[in-house]
Amino acid sequence: MTTPAFDLRNLLDGPASQSLSLIAEHINPVFAKVLRTIGFDVNYVHGRGAYLFDDAGNRYIDCLGGYAVFNVGRNHPTVRDAIRQAMDMELPNLVKMGPYRLSGLLARELVKLAPGDLDTVFFTNCGTEGVETAIKYARAATGRDRIVHCKKGFHGLTTGSLALNGGSEFREGFGPLLPHTAQVPFNDLAALETELAHRDVAAFIVEPIQGKGVHVPDDDYLRSAAELCQRFGTLLVLDEVQTGFGRTGRMFACEHWNVEPDILITAKGLSGGYVPVGAVLAKRWIYRKVFSSMDRCVVHSTTFGQNDLAMVAGLATLHVLEHERIVENAERVGAHLKQGLAQLAHQFEMVREVRGKGLMLAVEFGPPRSVGLKMGWKLLHKLDASLFPQAILMPLLSDHRILTQVAGHHMDVIKLIPPLVLSEADADEIIAAFGQVVAACHRFPGPVWEVGRKLGAAALGVKRRADVASPVTAAPVSTDP
Repeated sequence: MTTPAFDLRNLLDGPASQSLSLIAEHINPVFAKVLRTIGFDVNYVHGRGAYLFDDAGNRYIDCLGGYAVFNVGRNHPTVRDAIRQAMDMELPNLVKMGPYRLSGLLARELVKLAPGDLDTVFFTNCGTEGVETAIKYARAATGRDRIVHCKKGFHGLTTGSLALNGGSEFREGFGPLLPHTAQVPFNDLAALETELAHRDVAAFIVEPIQGKGVHVPDDDYLRSAAELCQRFGTLLVLDEVQTGFGRTGRMFACEHWNVEPDILITAKGLSGGYVPVGAVLAKRWIYRKVFSSMDRCVVHSTTFGQNDLAMVAGLATLHVLEHERIVENAERVGAHLKQGLAQLAHQFEMVREVRGKGLMLAVEFGPPRSVGLKMGWKLLHKLDASLFPQAILMPLLSDHRILTQVAGHHMDVIKLIPPLVLSEADADEIIAAFGQVVAACHRFPGPVWEVGRKLGAAALGVKRRADVASPVTAAPVSTDP
C-alpha cells in the first residue's frame, strides 16, 4: 500500500487548522482565553530574523524571541541548511549502545567557549533538565543534600527545579517538593554566607542576571559568591539558560564579572530555534563523582539527548554566532536601545528605571507623583497588581506591532529579549513606539487607562466565577522568564 503524500501547507491553509480554536479545544483553554482577552491572538504565518509576519502581511518586531530562543534570528538559513544536510545524509541517529558521531563535535566547541576549566558536557533537551542534572551532579560530587537558590530566581518547572524556583506563584498547588532547599535574597552576600557556613550545602544555583524582572547583580556579588562557595565546599552553579550564547553582549553573562563556575547550565539559544537542546558543562572531577564506574556509565541519561538534529542545530548556531559577530551586535544594539529607552525616565514620571545588559533589558514603572495619574495608578493596582504593564503591552502590539512581555507576576516591569540580530533601526522603532505609548499613559483618563480598566473588569469577572466554582481564586496571568 502506497502512503499518500503528506502536505503540510494544505494542513496549515485548510479550514480545520484554526490554531487558537484547536488549542482551546485540546491543549490549554485558559491560555487561549488569555490571548483573546489581551489581543495577542494574532495569526502569525512566517518568521524571519527579528520579525514575525501575520496573515495580512504585517511585520512585527519580536521582542519576546520565543523566550530568548532565537538568538541567531528566526529561521536562520545556515541552521536550516545544516539540518537539511543531516536529514539528507540519513545519519544513524540515537544508536544508544554505540558511539555518537556529532555530540563529541558540539561538546568540543562548547568546551572551547566555556569560562574556566569546564571540560565535560551532558546534553539535555531543555533548561529545566539541565537544572535537574546540576542538582544530581552537585549532590553526588559533594555528598551533601542542601541546595541554596535566590528569591525571585527562575530555574524551570519540573519538580526538582520547581523547588528552586524563587516565585511562590509557580509552586502553589503542587504539594511538597524537593526537600533540603533554602532561599536567600539575590545580591545579599551576608545571607548567602549564613547558609553556606553550615557546610552542608551541595550547591548555590544562581542566574547571573535574573530573568524575572531582569535584576543585574552588584559588581562584586558573583565573584564574592564564588569565593564563599569555595571557602565552604559548595559548588557554584550558574544558570545561563537565558543569559547564554550572546544574550547579554558576552558569550556567557558570567564573563562580565570574570566568574568561573563549577557547573554551567545552558539551553534556549543553543537550539537556533529549531530543535530543543541544552548542555550542562562541569569540571572533570565532578563528572568522575557521578559516573564513577563502568556500571554507572549511564546513571544519568535522557532518551533524546545527543540526537543528531539537535547536535547539528547546536553546531550550526555556534558557527553563525561566531562568523556573523552576533554577540558583538547584541552588545552594540543593546546599548543603543537601552540608552534610548532610558531617555523616557527623564521625560515621564512613571518610568522608574531601564536596566539590563546587551539585549536583555527591562523597563520598570513606578507610582506617579501627580494627583490625576496617581488616582489611575491606584485604581488599576487595586483591580489587579499585574494590569498596568499589560495595558502598555497591548497597544505596543496592536498599534505599533511590537511583541514583548511582562517580566513577572505582580511586577510593573516590561522585558525585552529580542533576537540578537536586531538592528539599530529596529531599536529606534522600539524606542519611538515606547515613547508614544508611555506618553499616552501620562494622560488620565486616556486610551491606556481604558485598556487597563477593561482588563480589570475581565479579571474580576474571572475571579468571581472561580470563587463560585471553587474556594481557589483565579491567579493573575504571568509568563516564562
